[in-house]
Amino acid sequence: MSAPPYLPDVVQRAFEVCRQAGYVAFCRNETGRLLATLAATRGGTMAEFGTGCGVGTAWLRSGVRNGARILTAELDESLAGAAARIFDDDAKVEVLAADWNVLRDRGPFSLLFLDSGSPSEVGVDSIIDLVEPGGIVVLDDFSPCESWPPIAYGRVDTLREQWLTDERFTAVEVMVASDASAVIATRR
Repeated sequence: MSAPPYLPDVVQRAFEVCRQAGYVAFCRNETGRLLATLAATRGGTMAEFGTGCGVGTAWLRSGVRNGARILTAELDESLAGAAARIFDDDAKVEVLAADWNVLRDRGPFSLLFLDSGSPSEVGVDSIIDLVEPGGIVVLDDFSPCESWPPIAYGRVDTLREQWLTDERFTAVEVMVASDASAVIATRR
């Protein structure tokens, strides 16, 4: 079954900003729908590391309920500026032009969205204190793998293996499309 074609207004605005900026590396709609669903279950403060032009942030925002807030950090100042325009009039979203480490003093978070593309930075040990007990970590951009240990690009995917086996989290890998999966981990 394919995903519904409807895109929330904030997500449509984010895609337009990406188009204007010539930015093509953004959160897939399938992952976005997962983010919106999970965001709808969270209160408190959520965070994203690596905003890009704000598509993932927009998906999170489309699911926000009950007074939750979103902080997102993007190292590239021009991308952060583009993303910030999407949320100019939205007090629930704060876009920072900075390395994600600036968010360390703003947590812990109820939901944390990370791109699996930076394995040295998104390991369990570097992230655990940023997530409140019961909080959720979402890592996207995995290719589905049926073997164990998981293999990516001809070698063991140690990042995925680490998240799926760490006893401080209950975690699962879910396919969001036939060619894409995400790891969802809840801190115990």
